[in-house]
Amino acid sequence: MALSADGTTQTAGREIRLASRPVGEPELANFELADIDIPTIGDEQVLVRNTWMSVDPYMRGRMNDVESYLPPFQLDAPLEGGAVGEVVASRSDAVPAGATVSHFLGWRDFAVVDAADATVLDTTIAPAEAYLGALGLTGLTAYAAVTEVTPVRSGDVVFVSAAAGAVGSIAGQLARTFGASRVIGSAGGPAKTTKLVEQFGFDAAIDYRAGSIEKQLAELAPDGIDLYVDNVGGDHLEAAIGAMRAGGRIAMVGSISGYNATGPVPGPRDFFRAQFKSLTLRGMIVTDYLHLLPEYVAMAAPWLVDGSLRTETTVYTGLDQAPAALLGVLNGSNVGKMLVRLGD
Repeated sequence: MALSADGTTQTAGREIRLASRPVGEPELANFELADIDIPTIGDEQVLVRNTWMSVDPYMRGRMNDVESYLPPFQLDAPLEGGAVGEVVASRSDAVPAGATVSHFLGWRDFAVVDAADATVLDTTIAPAEAYLGALGLTGLTAYAAVTEVTPVRSGDVVFVSAAAGAVGSIAGQLARTFGASRVIGSAGGPAKTTKLVEQFGFDAAIDYRAGSIEKQLAELAPDGIDLYVDNVGGDHLEAAIGAMRAGGRIAMVGSISGYNATGPVPGPRDFFRAQFKSLTLRGMIVTDYLHLLPEYVAMAAPWLVDGSLRTETTVYTGLDQAPAALLGVLNGSNVGKMLVRLGD
């Protein structure tokens, strides 16, 4: 049994399991909601009642049984991912009952977490859910991309794909903060492109559904671009290489256009252009930049409070809606960070 904060017992919970591996685009049938018995917490462990969880594009890759930078999700076992919640029972002095923490055991309403893997959050500067988005790995990804992976330089013309998404919307704003002269974003549909300019402060936006990305980018950046934050791959990467000025840089953050592919993923047809333009293409995994998180949070939290860093969330409610939320991220239905609110 696991004790809750008021001394009662919490013995039962629920979790979302991977029921089958998808072929191509995932379906709700690939997931299963299961009732579980919560194990007793041991020494230096805590029981967390999850209140928010994150769903992110990288999770699609973990649904495949292939080697990657993170191990695949296991069949008939719970998925995992970023979550925040309240500690309702603790056997650790460092993480007391009542604390709000972040951890990596999402996709369940109660989680038994090693205290060493739970980070106590300061909810006086921002709500808990912000630590899954702008103040979490999402924001850190954007920050690392434009400061460490391919640092933005004063006067740069910057192009960001999936710019209305969680990482892209922040990356564009940070690029401007750190010296870009012009920031162009790509998104799907007029509602999103309008938000890029009016809400997130981009100078211009491309609707990739409205026509050739290459032609639209040439119109908006006739003299070329210097930095591309790539969240999409495929045709966006091809267009960016074509638009790059000599010495341009590309931060390869994600490639969501190919996540559901069942065969070879199309890439740039004339990759040789990267060579004769002396381009730098550099991949990144956010966990390689965790050392930057404290400095980033200290910098970004005041911007979030005063509104100079603008964010948006798309929220599904209920653990049972987590699979639908993930499918929504993969088909681009979200604006900003996709979150699932758990509990009442």
